[in-house]
Amino acid sequence: MPSTGRIKKLMAANRGEIAIRIFRAAAELNLRTVAIFSKEDISSVHRYKADEAYQVGKGKSPIGAYLSYEEIVEMALKHRVDAIHPGYGFLSENAAFAKLCEDNGIAFVGPTAASLEQFGDKTKARNLAISHNVPVVPGTAHALEDPAAARAWCAEHGYPVILKAAHGGGGKGMRVVRSEAEIEQSFALCSGEALKSFGNGEVFIERYVDRPRHIEIQILGDGTDVVHLYDRDCSVQRRHQKVVEVAPASGLPPALRQRLFDDAVRITKASGYRAAGTVEFLVEPTTGSYFFIEVNPRVQVEHTVTEVITGIDIVQSQILLAGGAKLQKDLGLTQDAISTRGYAIQCRVTTEDPANNFQPDTGRLQVWRPAEGFGIRLDGGNSYAGSVISPYYDSMLMKVTGSALTFEGTAAKVSRALRESRIRGVKTNIPFMLNVLKHPVFLSAKCTTSFIEDSQKELFDFPRDASQDRATKMLDYLAELAVNGRSVVGAEGPRTPDFAVVLPPPELTDKRAPPPGFKQVLERGGPEAFAKAVRAHKGLLLTDTTWRDAHQSLLATRVRTRDIMAIAPATAQLLHPLYSIENWGGATFDVALRFLHECPWDRLAEMREAVPNVPFQMLLRGANGVGYTSYPDNVVFKFCDTAVKSGMDVFRIFDSLNYLDNMKLGIDAVGAAGGVIEAAVAYTGDITDESKTKYTLDYYLEFVRQLVEHKIHVLAIKDMAGLLKPAAAVALVGAIRREFPDLPIHVHTHDTAGTGVASMLAAAHAGADVVDCAIDPMSGTTSQPSMGAIIGTTLNTPLETGLSIGSIVPLMDYWESIRVSYAAFEANQKSGSADVYLHEMPGGQYTNLLFQSKQLGLAGQWPQVKKAYAEANVLLGDIVKVTPSSKVVGDLAQFMVANKLSAEDVRRDAAKLNMPSSVVEYFEGLLGVPPGGFPPLQAAVLKGRKAISGRPGATMAPCDFEATRAKVAAAIGTTAESVPDTDLMSYLMYPKVFTDYRKQIARFGSLTKLPTRAFVEPMEKGEQIEVEIEEGKLLSIKLLAIGELVPKSGTREVFFELNGVPRSVVVTDRTAESSTTMRPKANKEEAGQVGAPMGGMVVAIKVKEGDVLAEGASLMTLSAMKMETAISAPIAGKVEQVTVAINEDVAQGDLLVKIVPSSN
Repeated sequence: MPSTGRIKKLMAANRGEIAIRIFRAAAELNLRTVAIFSKEDISSVHRYKADEAYQVGKGKSPIGAYLSYEEIVEMALKHRVDAIHPGYGFLSENAAFAKLCEDNGIAFVGPTAASLEQFGDKTKARNLAISHNVPVVPGTAHALEDPAAARAWCAEHGYPVILKAAHGGGGKGMRVVRSEAEIEQSFALCSGEALKSFGNGEVFIERYVDRPRHIEIQILGDGTDVVHLYDRDCSVQRRHQKVVEVAPASGLPPALRQRLFDDAVRITKASGYRAAGTVEFLVEPTTGSYFFIEVNPRVQVEHTVTEVITGIDIVQSQILLAGGAKLQKDLGLTQDAISTRGYAIQCRVTTEDPANNFQPDTGRLQVWRPAEGFGIRLDGGNSYAGSVISPYYDSMLMKVTGSALTFEGTAAKVSRALRESRIRGVKTNIPFMLNVLKHPVFLSAKCTTSFIEDSQKELFDFPRDASQDRATKMLDYLAELAVNGRSVVGAEGPRTPDFAVVLPPPELTDKRAPPPGFKQVLERGGPEAFAKAVRAHKGLLLTDTTWRDAHQSLLATRVRTRDIMAIAPATAQLLHPLYSIENWGGATFDVALRFLHECPWDRLAEMREAVPNVPFQMLLRGANGVGYTSYPDNVVFKFCDTAVKSGMDVFRIFDSLNYLDNMKLGIDAVGAAGGVIEAAVAYTGDITDESKTKYTLDYYLEFVRQLVEHKIHVLAIKDMAGLLKPAAAVALVGAIRREFPDLPIHVHTHDTAGTGVASMLAAAHAGADVVDCAIDPMSGTTSQPSMGAIIGTTLNTPLETGLSIGSIVPLMDYWESIRVSYAAFEANQKSGSADVYLHEMPGGQYTNLLFQSKQLGLAGQWPQVKKAYAEANVLLGDIVKVTPSSKVVGDLAQFMVANKLSAEDVRRDAAKLNMPSSVVEYFEGLLGVPPGGFPPLQAAVLKGRKAISGRPGATMAPCDFEATRAKVAAAIGTTAESVPDTDLMSYLMYPKVFTDYRKQIARFGSLTKLPTRAFVEPMEKGEQIEVEIEEGKLLSIKLLAIGELVPKSGTREVFFELNGVPRSVVVTDRTAESSTTMRPKANKEEAGQVGAPMGGMVVAIKVKEGDVLAEGASLMTLSAMKMETAISAPIAGKVEQVTVAINEDVAQGDLLVKIVPSSN
């Protein structure tokens, strides 16, 4: 072992990874080590890696502590330190620090103060290079005094240029300037960043070389002799900061490589350089021209790749040279003796989020399990399970250096190590690094400094959960439930009991190909051939609604993807004769995002893969898509096109008011997309009741004629409330069949009154080709009629379905068992309810409206709500009731009950009432025009505003999809290129719901694999669950304990065991917060006191104290259970007080605003 001379005790004037690297090198040389640390680094690992550790910089900033070199030298003297190693960054290039060490007899492990003066000042280094015939980039000979000097140089030499810190490196204090307009700001930014990072704000200027390779030569000098340790390629940079480093540089011509070696040695030898250093060049790939840019007189972050390929310990060499050793005599380092073997690649793993513009992340490291293995070197800093990543310092967690005999093999090793590493609790740049390592330009060794800029699309294309931090995020969710209780909106029923899921036998759930079905007919011949095949089919065809309308009607649409996918293979095997499976629509789309935190497009893709033989069917709300409002025409067209490409087949197109113009848009959009056009006539009223003259048989026949003229493939009769009695079914279907013998007819109903099976059989006997039904445990009441009942009653008749009751028993057993897991969402309807013939409430709305009423405090007034629903329907003009028109009726009904209003009260006071927004929008014509036009109430509700005429979307400007895509990217923290059409469509349909969903995913990850009971219910202490997050990857999670409340922070620590390893999560206990604020109530006797017409949340406030308002001016908007109410001023006057804030909850009657009446 070479002698370290007089050095017996060494201090590292640095922190983190490089300090630890220095201590390890020193320990191998049998030196005693000393660490320094700031107050913020009290828990830093580097202080424990040294033999001694002392705090510095008391009262100074976190950075300032490590820049206080006078204090550091004083401390070194106090503790008899012989040498100080500055590492990189901080004081590593500070000549005054090196001089102070020298003056106090302390060896500075680095160049002399004179060398630092020369090379630390980039302009002096340039001049030295010029004097030794080393080519340089044209630039200033000295530091610039001010922006005016920079402007003058550029006026003479032109743009682009680059401003650089004169006394630092590492990509800090650098800005590319492409025009005079950028000089002022760029100069200030560079100077400020340089001052903060290096303690000196001087900058100089160079011509900017566009798209070069960045090649650097590692050298070691002893003051007399200099050797090189070959080259490194540092071209993969972001904002001039090196990201990935390679040694040696691949693809350099040997002659060019040698010239770089010779110039690097010549310039450093001429200066009498002692220590490690790096000579950096820019190389133009096409011409082979190169330019000296600087000498970094210190150890570099990327020194590890050179150590790996040469076998030379650069840090130990620095220490030995500082102790007086000579390269040849003491270290045996002659140029001939130095060689390389293979390749090395270093990746810097940081806590930066590449999907969010590399925003540094902070927090506690919950898991720290870096990869190891042959060919992998790890250099870590302050990272360990439980450590807290602070915002004060560099975001690097570790350096991963891989080596192999080939460049491709090296990239594979580093990629493997990054994939294998498990870092949880903070975001990292690993997904970005993996994209770099697999990029063809990188693998071909053709990267320039513009590589990242030129490869944005590929490098920033991340999976939706790119971090793969699935277990940690899942624990966060389970901890949240454990502390704060149920979080899924609508979970109001009893706690989910333990139950056993009854799965079909293995032969029905394996991956064998299912029998062919009507999907294959559609694929072979297209929609027209499909329609002909349906019409020519002998027997009755069925549509199974279990995957959509059935659970919408019974369980508030809460059935999750995992529970559908568990039965999907068996469904494909057993129900292959079906016409279709209904699995998509507005409610499922909305609820999946809003409440289940699932992507409806992912759900569709999974279903399609599992069921390749049965056509899928969705509900399309005409011009409303799957939303509640109108959209630009091109949005509806693109939505349908995206849906078809994602696996949708049959589109049941309807309009909530039977408004033909809205229907036509949907028909055209589906036709253009290549889907099956199943146009629906929405049924309401009773055609067998001659006293009802609005919705007659003639009305429906005329509507069907207009649909047929528009070239539809299939006609649907959509009886959304279960009003189609058997006699009405015979009359309606029979009349349509006689007039249109070749038109396939599909009938849909609900079994609310208990007559569903009879009505469907009547329709079938009258000529219907297809009827809707649901698997028996998911049928009846507000759902569809029983599939088993229809199969059984048509057996051995011309209407046989091709199915048997025995064949569907495995499906029945499964759904009967899995329905138990949704006990919290059950409406607890014990039987059918024939009063549907009175209130005409759609089955899909019944359970949702019942739940909403409970949330609005109307739980004990459900009979009044149903009665008010009938009255609201009349007030609105006796309309067709299906989403979104049914929502209008429901909102008005709840508003009437909450405010104790009769129908006559509404007619009389409509102009004074703050109606729900949906009611106002209906009267504005935003849903279209109802049959027979609007009732007289319209004028009073609109309060002087004009309703639109014609189709609402007809006047809307086309959507700029790419501009919207960029908006989505900004909202969810990614690049526009990473936003697929599916996410774009989700955003366009439900902007806020989609962005909230993405925030939820960012926080908790995908929860689709979590068992439903654990998704809904808090785990009990000692309870253990298993979650298969992907095939072959099983998580075992056990809740151990919930800690005591920490009063100061209002948090509890929740303790788990994950795969046998203890884990904990800190959660804010919202149940421990102060009791609900008691708000003053509005005095109804004072006209200027505005109270909340219903309970809800304040989502918008449009006035402030002191505003002068006209009567009817908009004050604010309340939202409750998807029902928004716009609050307007009841009188003209001045706002005296606003008593609420955005996102605050209010109860009915709470005072919102006080208005002082205007004086006349």
